Amino acid sequence: MRQNGIHHVTAIAGPARRNLEFYTRTLGLRLVKKTVNFDDPGTYHFYYGDEAGRPGTILTFFPWEHAAPGRLGIGETQETVFRVPEGSIGYWMHRLVEKGVPHENPERRFGESVLAFKDPDGMRLALVAVPGIEGEPAWSGGDVPAEHAIRGLHGVSLLLKEAVPTGAILTDVLGFAEIAREGSLARFRAGDTALGGIVDLREAGGFLQGRPGAGTVHHVAFRAASDAVQDEMVQKLIAHHGIRPTEQKDRNYFRSVYFREPGGVLFEIATDEPGFAVDEPAERLGGALKLPPFLEARRASIEAVLPEVA
Repeated sequence: MRQNGIHHVTAIAGPARRNLEFYTRTLGLRLVKKTVNFDDPGTYHFYYGDEAGRPGTILTFFPWEHAAPGRLGIGETQETVFRVPEGSIGYWMHRLVEKGVPHENPERRFGESVLAFKDPDGMRLALVAVPGIEGEPAWSGGDVPAEHAIRGLHGVSLLLKEAVPTGAILTDVLGFAEIAREGSLARFRAGDTALGGIVDLREAGGFLQGRPGAGTVHHVAFRAASDAVQDEMVQKLIAHHGIRPTEQKDRNYFRSVYFREPGGVLFEIATDEPGFAVDEPAERLGGALKLPPFLEARRASIEAVLPEVA
């Protein structure tokens, strides 16, 4: 079966050290790759995920030390949601209080218990309690006990003026289907995909446009098993929706194309291959600054401007 769903989510952050400490220490994710923004190599690109950095577990950041705060609005990702075992919400409530993390009281959405909170830049995050996932792989090398650890992405919610055009892209091109509605929220699921299988569309009419900056999501990437599958998706975008993505870009750990969906959110289609172990052993993922071949000759000058993080 073709595996659809979210490959990763990429966001903008403020200071790199603060970002690294929050996601590896407070949330207990693994730093699976420390590299740079290929288009702006004076800036880090951090990838966080599970032990192997599997598609569907990855949240990445471009941390700019003096980034101005963004503003949530239309045409933007409203919330990024992680999966935790059903019995772990109490643990996470206590942990967020202990760490001084701004959070809301748990609420029910689509029959699920959801704990919403914010990172140090104000990025909107949530944990959803999922039954029966206690036995799934969990990174145990951080500060969070394995039994309570995050089990990858649950999904994202997008804030849109109109949901229907975006829903058409999700269903026709990206392998999702609408499965439920609650008020202004429409839920789409990618088959039986466990990791990153949910996209919620919230229709907000004439709400303010979003403004990029620290605490906002830059783009949402969707999975393609191979170059051939990615090309099938591209051809559907062109033929059925009149949307022509960028040319394919080699991101070392996957190959990507990008496009703005009708609601204004930047989408990426990223291949599952080759993965994060292509340039360092799986047991040492995230241990060293990795650069793509075309930047290796500039390593000394790049390292000189990157802030010290560890």
